[in-house]
Amino acid sequence: MPRYDFRCRACGSTFEVSRPMAASDDPASCPEGHDDTVKLLSTVAMTGGAATPKASGGGGCCGGGCCG
Repeated sequence: MPRYDFRCRACGSTFEVSRPMAASDDPASCPEGHDDTVKLLSTVAMTGGAATPKASGGGGCCGGGCCG
């Protein structure tokens, strides 16, 4: 289930809420009980075992050697 970061405008605390994507825009109360919160934009960190793609060396100007 996706997690969404919120910040409380009343007390300044930042907190996380897990909810379905269909409810991503629903309001959230902070842990202190304040209702004046705003959803933050968050970055996604991808980790895992995926290998870095290797250059194929062919096709197009960026990999085919046609650039000066």
